[in-house]
Order: sequence, then structure tokens, then C-alpha cells
Amino acid sequence: MTASITLPVSILGSISREEFLRDYWQKKPLLIRQAIPGFTPPLDIDELAGLTLEETVESRLVMEQGPESPWQLFNGPFEESFLQNLPEKDWTLLVQAVDHLLPEVGELLKAFDFLPSWRVDDLMISYAPEGGSVGPHFDYYDVFLLQASGKRRWQLGQPCDESSSLRSDTRLKILTEFAANPEQDWVLEPGDLLYLPPQLAHWGTSLSEDCTTWSVGFRALSAEEILCGVADFIGETLEEDLRYTDADLTLPEHPAVIDDAAMTRVKNLLNQVINNPAALSEWFGRAMTQTKYPDQLLPQESPWTSATLHELVEYAAEEEPLLVVAEGSRLAFRVSTEGNWLFADGEALKFNVAIKDWITSLCSNREFDVQFIKNTLALPEASELFVKLINQGSVYLTEEDEDSNLLH
Repeated sequence: MTASITLPVSILGSISREEFLRDYWQKKPLLIRQAIPGFTPPLDIDELAGLTLEETVESRLVMEQGPESPWQLFNGPFEESFLQNLPEKDWTLLVQAVDHLLPEVGELLKAFDFLPSWRVDDLMISYAPEGGSVGPHFDYYDVFLLQASGKRRWQLGQPCDESSSLRSDTRLKILTEFAANPEQDWVLEPGDLLYLPPQLAHWGTSLSEDCTTWSVGFRALSAEEILCGVADFIGETLEEDLRYTDADLTLPEHPAVIDDAAMTRVKNLLNQVINNPAALSEWFGRAMTQTKYPDQLLPQESPWTSATLHELVEYAAEEEPLLVVAEGSRLAFRVSTEGNWLFADGEALKFNVAIKDWITSLCSNREFDVQFIKNTLALPEASELFVKLINQGSVYLTEEDEDSNLLH
């Protein structure tokens, strides 16, 4: 493992953040040459492959000409013998959520602080020898593709939607047609960055034996997910007495007719229950900070209290980070007329607006030193919230502090 990533002032090169959001975000692709000059990935290909041997790591391998079918998909974890006997070319290894596994990799996400952090899904790393690809396809999310090593050719194509034709001979969603745009055909080298908006066909192919690409994807809930999620969340709070009523019923044209008046009553009932800003805010915050994997967090075996925090700062060095946000944890907050919430890994914790500055500071950092903890202890409500984050595993004690037995 090499040193952590050194980020430039802006990963967008000469384009301002405001210009990117106005002209490119969810609108059109953007290629930024040398977005991170001299980029050197903090893990090599062997280390990446080693992750795919682990049960807890989500990994896949795509072989263009598989032993059983074209574009054959294999799911990890893999055996060493399987990886060692792969052909020399035309396959791709993909490892999901590497930022959740290695803090050094997660450092890259700091470069995207001009976008809502709760929109980030994860950072996937792919490795491919020459000719490796996952075929022409499209995604329903925004993605930034950073070339980490080697070379990859990216061809961009047509806008796509659910009616776009897909191949039926593979489990992968590969397009049957790909209309390549000759003006958007680029070879990326280490440090180059390509942004792709949703639903744009693209096809990446390795041009070297050491091609690794880092993909930062941004989640976008579907209308179905939002509708079903909100309905379930609000539905659990509704009283049994709240039902369809028709006290305004008039003599029907026919006993079997469902008339406009009936449908108006249904719409009014739905509007009545769905017009709940507080419930909508709470559901959305929970949904967008939900952990990617159910068993991702490691709750404290022995619950902490504010007294534990006092004990921690008593023995700790002033300058060292004592506690860190768990890799893959998601924090967000909302301050509104309907309520104030700190959202942490799917949990919704209410807070008083008086500690908004502390909440902002909490969500702006991944590491917490003695001074932060002292400031927290000076605010009883903040102290209580921080302890909850520790106990649920969203924040944990650094390994150095665990090893030094700071806590008795």
C-alpha cells in the first residue's frame, strides 16, 4: 500500500464548480485531462485482486468470451486458482465500495465536495488487461471515471432509456446497438477524469496490461423507490380510523359505476396523508444515508456514555485524531420549519437548532480530535448525539487509541 492521495485544489481543472453544475451536471459529459496530475493509486493490482478473495467484499468478473457464454459474469469471492488461470486478455475485474474498505482510497471523495455527500454511492475499482471491457451499456446514475493506471479507451454513444434493446444471451445489461459519437472517443491516461451523466451509452476498453479505473457513482432513487418507501413509512403511522368515506354520496347513475366523485375522494385522502413534510423529510434523510451493506456497521459491545468521552480526552494527546467516521458511513442533516434532523446510516436523530454549528462541524469532518470532543462535551445535547453515533458504529475509536488502552 502506497501513501494516501494528494488532491489538487480543484478536480475540475479550469472549470469552476458553478460552471460544472450549470453546464454539465446531469446534462452532458466532460473530459478533464490531468484532473489529478501525477496520480498514483494507493493500492496495486495484486492488492485489489486480494480483496476479491474475501467473503465480505462485493466483486465481479466479466469475461467477453466466457467458457459458457459471451459476456459471462462471475461473482466473487474468488479462489486464487480461479484468478491465476484467467486468460491473458479480454476480461475485467470489478471491486465494489473500495472506499468502505480502505481509508486511503476514500480520500478521493473529498475532491467531490461540490456535490451533496449523501448522493455518493461508492467508489468502485476495475482492473482489466488488454481488451478488457464490460461492453456497451448505460447507467441510471452520474459517474466520474478516473484513470488510475494504464490506458482505457472510452467511446460515448446515444441517450438510452428502458426501451433501449439489450442482449438476451448474458446477465449483463449490454446494449444490442451502440451509436458511437466520433467526437467523444477518447483514450484516458493516469490522472485523466471523465464525467458521464445518467442514461448515456458508453463503452470502455482497456488498451494496456495494467488498466485500472476508479468509478465514483452517485445514487438516484427511482420514482418507484420513493413512492413505495414514503408510502410504507407514512403508512406505519396512520390510524385505522382514517378511511375512504363518502358522506357526500348522491344517487349513482348505476350501482356499479365508479364515478368522478369517488376518484376525487380517493385523491383527497391520498393528499391528506401524503402532505406530511416532516414524515417526508425524515424518510428521505433515512433513505439517502442508509448503509450500502446491512452488516456494515460494528456497534459498540459495551455502550459508551458521556463519561467515556471525558475519560478519553483525559488520557489522549491533543493533536491526534481520536475518533473517525466509519468507512462507508453516511451523515447528513436537515434544518427546516418541520423539524431538525441529523441523519446517520439510516437513523434519524432530532436536534435543537441551537447546536446547528456543531452539527455542521460534525458532518464536515471524518476525524475528531481532543478539541472537537471537548467542544462536544460542553454541549449536553451534542454529547448525547455523538455517543449515539459511537454506539451504533457510525463513529469509532482509532486503532492507535484502542491499542494504547486509553479507556479503562
